[in-house]
Amino acid sequence: MKNKNTIRKIESVIELVVLSLIYYYVWRNFIFDKEYFWPMLGRGKYVLMGIYFILSLLIIHLCEGFKYGILKIADVLFSQWIAIFIVNVVTYLQLSLMANVMIPAKAMIWLTFGDFVISGIFVYIFFAIYNSHTKASKLLMVYGNKESVSLKLKMDTRTDSYNICRIVSIDEGIDNIIDLLVDYDGIVISDVSAEQRNDLLKYCYMHEIETYITPKISDVIISGGEGIHQFDTPIVLINTTGLKPEQRIVKRFFDVVLCVIAAVVLSPLMLIIAVAIKLEDHGPVFYKQARVTRDGKVFDILKFRSMVEDAEQRPATDDDDRITKVGHVIRATRVDELPQLFNIIKGEMSIVGPRPERIEHVQKYTEAIPEFEFRSKVKGGLTGFAQIYGKYNTSAYDKLKLDLMYIENYSFLLDLKLILMTIRIVFKKESTEGFDKVITADEILATLDNNSNNGE
Repeated sequence: MKNKNTIRKIESVIELVVLSLIYYYVWRNFIFDKEYFWPMLGRGKYVLMGIYFILSLLIIHLCEGFKYGILKIADVLFSQWIAIFIVNVVTYLQLSLMANVMIPAKAMIWLTFGDFVISGIFVYIFFAIYNSHTKASKLLMVYGNKESVSLKLKMDTRTDSYNICRIVSIDEGIDNIIDLLVDYDGIVISDVSAEQRNDLLKYCYMHEIETYITPKISDVIISGGEGIHQFDTPIVLINTTGLKPEQRIVKRFFDVVLCVIAAVVLSPLMLIIAVAIKLEDHGPVFYKQARVTRDGKVFDILKFRSMVEDAEQRPATDDDDRITKVGHVIRATRVDELPQLFNIIKGEMSIVGPRPERIEHVQKYTEAIPEFEFRSKVKGGLTGFAQIYGKYNTSAYDKLKLDLMYIENYSFLLDLKLILMTIRIVFKKESTEGFDKVITADEILATLDNNSNNGE
């Protein structure tokens, strides 16, 4: 793991240095004008490159563009392109501010396209280098609840990083499992009781064994705690209120400013969509549905109508003929959610937060998972952890843990990161990651037993 992280960091620095040098070359040869930038000819050029380097580092990191070998190559590349576009727009505004005039944008546009090409080359080469110098970790999975072995299917979608060779029950005993660990690079601990998990974790920590754990809800809550160091006994103060008052103020200000700007910029597109919906069947443009937000409050969420008017009274079919022609387009491009900008401006939602659920769904999930009510500590959001990291068939329990990870670790930078990452997933077809067919835990275990008997 240490080697993997080191290789990844070296690759990231190399790419940032090259992008900064290319920026300086373009600035010096195609943007530089003595009237505006002559003081930067001396040591000031290092300041220019340094600012560009730091800005690129920050934005690409927030977009998860340096995760060579962790994300798929297309995800890394698209993340870098989004970040590069943002960096070059900000840099153009910075140069214009320095010159006190809007400088010609042609050179920056060509720089952006050139950076896209350079980024593509680097990402391809770095993935090749990373993959040639690393190998998938040989892992032993230990499970408590039999159903939790489905995690193997998810990890099997990334055979370049993880190779779960054997699955054993925690009931086989800690000592027997420790004996087995000699033949593996690491361990995956899935849904094991706290006491047994702690014994395994301490052993692995002591012996520097690569360890992966599926957190419980209590773990997620503790992760957002604040360390208290007033005594010689460590204490963790647990946040039980969701966001602090000052965090809510900053978040609300950011929501309003960003959504007002977005609503103005996207108003022509929203007008075109509204006209298209009206022309198709002369029905209402918007669809309203009761949803639950912070503290259990109910509000009407807005969407562009993508189904026929009486859709809820008609049964769904395989091809769902209730969806209109315009509806197919706006759903595929996900622009049917744009009217929720007005929900956010009104204060009923936030840009980032747990997705607001229907009243009946909240009741059903809360009966099955009492902790589901924890999501109501913050406003529902247009996007969030569960929407970005979850899949179509992610369980309600796992989505809850993702939402709680956001609530317990909230920061302005985290909101910014999730907004940038949302841009990436908007253009990405949702995947079920190999779960089109339902496979039971018994089938997974039986398959592994057969492979073991066959010497695989």
